[in-house]
Amino acid sequence: MGFFGTIGYFICIPFAALLRLFYNLTGSYGVAIILFTLAIKLILLPFQMKSKKSMVRMSRMSGKMKEIQKKYANNQAKMNEEMQKFYAEEGVNPMSGCLWSFLPLPILLALYSIIRQPITHFMMLGEDVVQKLVTAATAAGVDMSAIVQMKDGAAVVVDGVTQLSPYGQIGLAKVASSMPELTSGIDGWINMNYSFLGLDLSSTPWDTVSTFAISGVFIGMLLIPLLAGGSQLLFSHFTMKQQPGMDGPGAGSTKTMMYMMPLMSVYFAFIMPAALGVYWIAQSLISMVQELIMGKFYNKKLEEEETARYEARQADRQRRMEEGRRQQEKLRQEPAPKMTLKEKQRAAQEAKATKKKITTREAGRIGDRPYARGRSYKADRYDSEQ
Repeated sequence: MGFFGTIGYFICIPFAALLRLFYNLTGSYGVAIILFTLAIKLILLPFQMKSKKSMVRMSRMSGKMKEIQKKYANNQAKMNEEMQKFYAEEGVNPMSGCLWSFLPLPILLALYSIIRQPITHFMMLGEDVVQKLVTAATAAGVDMSAIVQMKDGAAVVVDGVTQLSPYGQIGLAKVASSMPELTSGIDGWINMNYSFLGLDLSSTPWDTVSTFAISGVFIGMLLIPLLAGGSQLLFSHFTMKQQPGMDGPGAGSTKTMMYMMPLMSVYFAFIMPAALGVYWIAQSLISMVQELIMGKFYNKKLEEEETARYEARQADRQRRMEEGRRQQEKLRQEPAPKMTLKEKQRAAQEAKATKKKITTREAGRIGDRPYARGRSYKADRYDSEQ
């Protein structure tokens, strides 16, 4: 086991313990996976709540964000600057939810390892147990061609270790569970039962549907990858509707990803054990219910917070207006200060200077009358004739 294999093994330990707990309680591999998915969602709920609150807050601010995008559509640098300023004013970090969105990926990889390697990663038994079971099953005459890697009709052995096929541990666990004599004396052994709703969750849907033999099993195994992709598409569409800026510059790539991820889920659910498809379906459905509940909760909570802030601003404005009116009333009630003689003389001079400031042309002035003269003016019009 290499370095990364060792890290992956230790990552699997807590998840394997949780899945093993549910399997021992229910005796159903499918039910155990559904309960495992629910438990993981509850464990991650505090982190997802923080992410959801930030997303809902940004959604409620989408109107202002669209205004900024429209106003600075031809100036990307200015748009980014205004958006950052807007985020700072509102106290929002648009990247706050990105980290937690990647958490399901390592969980998915760990679950895949647990499903693919039930002996070493689900039961947490050593490689020596695997080799012991291979030797015992071969000696018992079991056909090992689908369990171990074969070359020229013989099992491939490297450094004394028989190499298993990619899903060899699943086949070996099923053989050993059907032959109790092979597992006697092995502490921690669990007889695996992969049956769920009449389907074998250890097999891949492609192996079943490729035979084209119409039956209940055929339809059920075909539905698992289709439901996995369909539920994820529904969840992605539901999530995207609640996110702001879906008609912005990055809307095209976002919508492309919305359709690409479900298609990838369909593909992987076809070529991997059906148990992983059950996990995908449960994950999408539980996530959708969770998003719906959290969306309603945070929309109501943020609306209450916004109402409280608005009322506080209105109360502060009213208080300042009342304070201003009191100050004006106080000034009106106070007696006007008496002017000194010098102040009175200065005020009179200023009034006189203002009064004498005349802007008409001097050619039309007679005494204090600025427009006395007209075009037909004659100075001696009314003089007596000599």
